[in-house]
Amino acid sequence: MNIKTYMQTIGENAKKSASILSCAGTGQKNKALIAIAEELEVSTSELTKENNKDLEQGKKNGLDSALLDRLALTKARINTMIEGLHQISTLADPVGSITDMTMQPSGIQVGKMRVPLGVVGIIYESRPNVTIDAAALCLKSGNATILRGGSEAIHSNQAIAQCIRKGLATAGLIEDAVQVINTTDRAAVGELITMKQYVDIIIPRGGKGLIERISHEAKVPVIKHLDGICHVYIDDLADPEKAINVTINSKTQRYGTCNTLETLLVAKTIAPAILPKLQSLFNEKSVELRGCKQTREILTDINQATEADWDTEYLAPILSIKIVDNMNEAIEHINQHSSDHTESIITQDISRAQYFVRAVDSSSVMINTSTRFADGFEYGLGAEIGISTDKLHVRGPVGLEGLTSQKFVVYGNGHIRE
Repeated sequence: MNIKTYMQTIGENAKKSASILSCAGTGQKNKALIAIAEELEVSTSELTKENNKDLEQGKKNGLDSALLDRLALTKARINTMIEGLHQISTLADPVGSITDMTMQPSGIQVGKMRVPLGVVGIIYESRPNVTIDAAALCLKSGNATILRGGSEAIHSNQAIAQCIRKGLATAGLIEDAVQVINTTDRAAVGELITMKQYVDIIIPRGGKGLIERISHEAKVPVIKHLDGICHVYIDDLADPEKAINVTINSKTQRYGTCNTLETLLVAKTIAPAILPKLQSLFNEKSVELRGCKQTREILTDINQATEADWDTEYLAPILSIKIVDNMNEAIEHINQHSSDHTESIITQDISRAQYFVRAVDSSSVMINTSTRFADGFEYGLGAEIGISTDKLHVRGPVGLEGLTSQKFVVYGNGHIRE
């Protein structure tokens, strides 16, 4: 296979499909989503069969149990994929909505209309269910999409792709609106992220290595986040019970997510009272604590935190703790070491909370609540394609609206400019 020629064809098909899909009505897109769900249901045995090929190859290649688990398409996971398609079909369609319509002195009316981005390239690893999530969100938001899953899930993804194409055809939509790359050759990724003439945006989903590579090599704009180094700051005017509950939940509700707490900052006047209580609860959950010099004067049996700890996303039961003199020092630490994902302040002082929200430059900034809420569903956005820590073109959880842009629409009645 000539990869360059193959990807050129993929790109051309996507560009043609994007112009057609952008004009599709909400009802037709929803019909396609439901039809895809039905195809998944009737193809469960085939999906399982193809997934078993990937699992067997994964075992031969020495994939560890965690990766094999992420790769597995169980009946429950297929049902979740089906349910997800139905949920997305119920979400409001942002495409075509017009807002901010105003009458100008000249007599023209000016507003903004939501429009699809065009062609979205999505590169991801391991989990084949991402194929459905990504396809569904792009379809509902009127975008053609090119999907490149991990080589370890090639059989699963191609089986899912067949269900998607059948569902699109059933709804009378162009089948190339969703294309799943059918080669494991890494050169296909290199072509995809440099096809400026066809692809409008790239979204990488996976480990830091993948995202760094895409960010460095892409010639197409990228929506991404590299790390989830999230902070909670316990102010000296915090309610101790709230502080403890929020901190424990932020760290231990799940360890391996990008919105999990990694560094705890504590005001020095409240630290002696609150840190021992937190340590006791963290010990119950087998969380390793690493602290600065001042923290270790209170918690004498914990490990020393190094400078590297402040810049580490553990994704594990490990927490670094730093005592700070005041909120300004906490903000300075966050803005220096944060990955711009999610930060939270625990305080009863509303003026401090408001200042913290203004001064901290992250995609989500919270008051008196767990960082684990930084999620599309929890924000009321429905399903999300990922989290963006960029400032353009979208920040935070990227849902349907994040997969659209805006264009100005102008209404007149024969108006001419004087």
